[in-house]
Amino acid sequence: MRDMGLVKFDEPFARLLTQGMVLNETYYREDASGKKTWFNPEEITLQLDEKGRPVAATLIADGQPVCIGGIEKMSKSKNNGIDPQTQIEQYGADTARLFTMFASPPEQTLEWSGSGVEGASRFLRRVWTYAYRNRETVSGAARKPLPEKLPDTLKALRREVHQILQQANQDYARIQYNTVVSACMKMLNTLEAIKPDNSPEYGVVLRESLAIFLKILYPIVPHITYVLWDSLGYADTEGDLLDAAWPEVDSAALEQDEIDMVVQVNGKLRGTIRVPKTADKFVIEKTALDNENIA
Repeated sequence: MRDMGLVKFDEPFARLLTQGMVLNETYYREDASGKKTWFNPEEITLQLDEKGRPVAATLIADGQPVCIGGIEKMSKSKNNGIDPQTQIEQYGADTARLFTMFASPPEQTLEWSGSGVEGASRFLRRVWTYAYRNRETVSGAARKPLPEKLPDTLKALRREVHQILQQANQDYARIQYNTVVSACMKMLNTLEAIKPDNSPEYGVVLRESLAIFLKILYPIVPHITYVLWDSLGYADTEGDLLDAAWPEVDSAALEQDEIDMVVQVNGKLRGTIRVPKTADKFVIEKTALDNENIA
């Protein structure tokens, strides 16, 4: 295309990202001539010790033992590949996407794990359950502005959500999707920990927080987030999730009246104190010495 004059640049990409290999267990039998026959992990039943480590394996088809090989990259020759369609049919495409992105950074190797896939599925069920449990509260707060004054619990919730958003934005820019998933899990934990109430302020803050959560998670699991976005009424006010603006960090939400300070004595951690963000050295030292461990 360059030689034909269709483009004006030599290199079409700003950066090359080489993704890591996907690894999986291997199992085989060896005949008298030394030839190995490889079996897919889904054809195998494992016997585990008390620590969950495999100690023996048998072929499901005949119940006879097979040798446990090493952890190697998925390949046809070792017959240790996993058909994505099987995962999609059992768990859905979003679960397969979530596990793949969460298991490791994209440039590192990924060790396939059936339990990890199940864990990804459980997380998405939590997302779905939480969203539907709060559907009336979120939809009822549509088009209501954020109040100027909020209770301390809701201020803390907004601060945590926007801190996580800030970190997720940085991780997306670094192509570290595994830590983006971690941020989403942390945000869901934060939302679940807040005790719901019937106040208008709670509904508005919850609506804002859940919108941010769905937008961050959307590139990773587009199907479930798209449905929830529409079901919670966001499409009526912000439009389709595909076209919705990316959330911006509210610097005002990050501000704190008080800050936590870690106190060390001779290099050893002795405690944590909370002081006003405008506190001078005298106030900080006095607060520290009022702590029994530090004193």
